[in-house]
Amino acid sequence: MFATGIENSAPTILLPSGATKRVDEMEKCGHYARWREDFILVRELGISYLRYGPPLHLTHVRPGHYDWDFADETFGALREMDITPLADLCHFGVPDWIGGFDNPDWPLLFAEYARAFAVRFPWVHYYTPVNEIFVAATFSGQLGWWNERAVGDRGFVTALGNLCRANTLAMRAILEVNPLAVFIQSESSEYFHPADPGVMAQANILNEKRFLSLDLTYGRPVNAVMYEYLLDNGMTRAEYHWFMENQVKTNCVMGNDYYVTNEHMVHADGRVTPSGEVFGYYVITLQYYHRYRLPVMHTETNLADADKSWDWLWKQWTNLFRLRSDGVPIIGFTWYSLTDQVDWDTALREDAGRVNPVGLCDMDRNIRRVGYEYRKLIQHWSGLLPTGSVSLDLP
Repeated sequence: MFATGIENSAPTILLPSGATKRVDEMEKCGHYARWREDFILVRELGISYLRYGPPLHLTHVRPGHYDWDFADETFGALREMDITPLADLCHFGVPDWIGGFDNPDWPLLFAEYARAFAVRFPWVHYYTPVNEIFVAATFSGQLGWWNERAVGDRGFVTALGNLCRANTLAMRAILEVNPLAVFIQSESSEYFHPADPGVMAQANILNEKRFLSLDLTYGRPVNAVMYEYLLDNGMTRAEYHWFMENQVKTNCVMGNDYYVTNEHMVHADGRVTPSGEVFGYYVITLQYYHRYRLPVMHTETNLADADKSWDWLWKQWTNLFRLRSDGVPIIGFTWYSLTDQVDWDTALREDAGRVNPVGLCDMDRNIRRVGYEYRKLIQHWSGLLPTGSVSLDLP
C-alpha cells in the first residue's frame, strides 16, 4: 500500500494577543481550493492510497448533526479516480463546541461521528480513527501547546484516556456498520536515550510511557510503574480495565510514523532534547512489533530539506524492506504529505505562515525530486507489497 496524505491537522493555539486560533493545515496548504488538482497529482505520482479525512471541526457541527458537503465531493472524487482512502477522522483537533481532548463527553460524541461517516461512506474500508494519540496527548495535555493547553502529567493522562477511548469506541462503532473495516493506527514511534547513567531510570520510564497509547488501544497490560502513573494522575481502575476488555486488536494494523525528531536525549538536569536519528526506523519499529505482534505499515515520514529528502525516502524504504526481509509483516509505506506543510517547524504553535518543504510537491503543486523518486520506487518495488485489494491474515 504505497500511500501519501493530505495534511489535515487542525488544533487550536493561543496567539500572543491572547486570542485563540484554529490552525487548519488544509486551509494553509491550499487544499480546500485545489483539492481536485491534489487528487490528480496523487494519480500522476502513481499512488493508489491516500491518508485523507474531512475536517472534523467543520464537519461535526453539533451533537448528531454533520455537514457532509465537502466530504461528499472529495470522497466521491476519490472513488471515481480509484484512489483508496485511509480515512483519517481526527487529526489533532476537535470542534470548537467540544473544547479540547479533556472533555469527557467527546469520546462518545466522536464514536457517533465515526458511525455516521461509515454509514454515509460504506465503501471505505481503511480507517485511522484518531491520529498520533501520543503526540496529541503530549502537546495538548502535557506541554500546554494545543487545544486545552493543559500542563503536566494529569493533563496528559486525561487527554490520553479520552483519545484512546474515542479511538476504541470509534472502531467499535465503525465495525457495527462495516464488519470488514481495517484500522491502521498512525502512531509516532519514539525512543529516549539516556545521556548519563544517572538518568537511565528516567529514560526507562519515558520509554514505557511512549507505548501507553497503543497499550490502551490494543488492550495490552502495562507494567506496574505505568499502572501507578496512570492511577496517580487520574485514571481509575475501572477506566483502565475498560481498555483491557474493549480492544478490537484483531482488526488492526500498527502504523508507525518516524521522523528525524522522534528520538530524544535525556540529560542529567532533566532536560529532554532532540537527538536526531540514532537507531532509525528499523530498530524502533522492531521494538513496537515485538510488543504488539501486528501487521505493520510505515504511515508517516518526511524531511524538511528538499535537497536531501529523496535520500531520506530511500533510507526509510530500505529500513522498511529490511524489516520485511527479517519476517515482520509489512503492508505499506507512506510519504507524508503530498504537498509542503506550514508552520510545523514550531509544531504549529506559531501562526507565522512559514512553508516547510516536506512534500512530494511544493505549494505551487510542482513535483519535487522526492516525488519523482517516490514514483520510481513504486514502479520498481510495488510487486513486493500488496498494491490492490489487501486481504490481511490478522492475528
